Amino acid sequence: MKRSPPPGDAAPGGGGGESHKLWGGRFKASSAAALVAVNRSIEVDFRLWPFDIRASQAWAAALQSAGVLTAEESRAIHTGLGKVAERIKGGELPIESDEDVHTMIDRLLHAEIGDPASRLHTGRSRNDQVATASRMWAMAAAAAIDSEVRELQSVMLEHANGLTDAVMPAYTHLQRAQPVSAAHWMLSHFWPLQRDRERLASAMRAASSLPLGSGAIAGSAYRVPRDQLGESLAFAKISENSIDAVGDRDFIADLLYAIAMMSVHLSRLAEDMILFGSSEFGFVRFGDTFTTGSSMMPQKRNPDALEIARGFAARSLGAITSLLATLKGLPSGYNKDLQDDKRILFEAVDSALLVLPAVAGGLAESAFQIDVMERAVSSGMMATDLADYLVGKGVSFRDAHAAVGNLVRAAEEASCELDELPAARITSAHSMFGADAREWLNARASIGRREVAGGTGPNAVITQIEAALALITRTPYS
Repeated sequence: MKRSPPPGDAAPGGGGGESHKLWGGRFKASSAAALVAVNRSIEVDFRLWPFDIRASQAWAAALQSAGVLTAEESRAIHTGLGKVAERIKGGELPIESDEDVHTMIDRLLHAEIGDPASRLHTGRSRNDQVATASRMWAMAAAAAIDSEVRELQSVMLEHANGLTDAVMPAYTHLQRAQPVSAAHWMLSHFWPLQRDRERLASAMRAASSLPLGSGAIAGSAYRVPRDQLGESLAFAKISENSIDAVGDRDFIADLLYAIAMMSVHLSRLAEDMILFGSSEFGFVRFGDTFTTGSSMMPQKRNPDALEIARGFAARSLGAITSLLATLKGLPSGYNKDLQDDKRILFEAVDSALLVLPAVAGGLAESAFQIDVMERAVSSGMMATDLADYLVGKGVSFRDAHAAVGNLVRAAEEASCELDELPAARITSAHSMFGADAREWLNARASIGRREVAGGTGPNAVITQIEAALALITRTPYS
């Protein structure tokens, strides 16, 4: 059965055509149809074409520097590759005999300039060729994901700025714990994304090592200026070992890990928002354009974008696991198992670039119900503050904890809130409780006492917002 092209990318159409293999001289018989089908990768690697063309143009210049090509030949190849790029941009599709994107570009280059095209592959292998194009693609992908993460962070900061005076419960074990600024809660999702941006930057740096010039495994036999080659393609350095260079896919694992961690953080944000948007919480009201309805129940509003974000995390974890499982059993050098690295990478990046704008859009149109959040704060959540009151009187925290625990139990038995206990019952729990103890059961006062750096105090939150704003105005890899 003929495979269908992947959605979103121009892929095999074309029809037949004479074979234009980059190999085969030592073979007497033609490849079996089943091998051709399983070996053909152009449905996946077609999207590498812009990077393969840029790298090939740089390689032609390097071959000229090494004395392999004349200036005229190098110019012809450079110009011809530009024409190939225009043809592909214009909708040129692979033909049946194009094994991969490198074969297709080589075929089209021969059609454009004839014999000089046959000299381009001198000193180069598809092993270092695909590794180079894949690294260039990965660097561009990391930058694109980083841009979308920053957009989501910007939405978070807009909400945080509007929630600095809002009070809400914070949760541990999904039980109401202590009151916090709603802005502080929003920022708790900003910082994981910032760590994700740092991981993306690290993955980009890992990818920025030029393998071109490594040949198939032993290095090129021609004295190509690899430093110059790397600079022309914006690589930060060149690979140190040709065997390692053609088999190294750590940079893909790094990027997949960054995406996996980011997807986990998106999933946790989505879970908070889904819970807070339920009728049982009512902290959030979702908008129209990033939610859907029910085909049966007219009253329903479903946060589909957020639920899809949760599902994306599972696929991302599968992607990094799949790649690592592939790599762990490979001998050194290039092996064809690595053909699947791009399938895994492309799917993960495509999904990230779909999910991030959807989460940002859904969050942007969500309205936080400040009055509902504040009503959810009960005096029992200030039990720790009441213990702190005793500590301020010189009582050990252990004794203070026991005394306040006694009051919490009394409130539970009386089916009332902590601040509804009679004053005499409070003072009976510990001799150091004074008439002002009840004042420590105020949520805003509780928040105001937590001005430690990174805490939920008003000034601490403003400091957080200012620091966060400074971070999203620059890229961590610049």
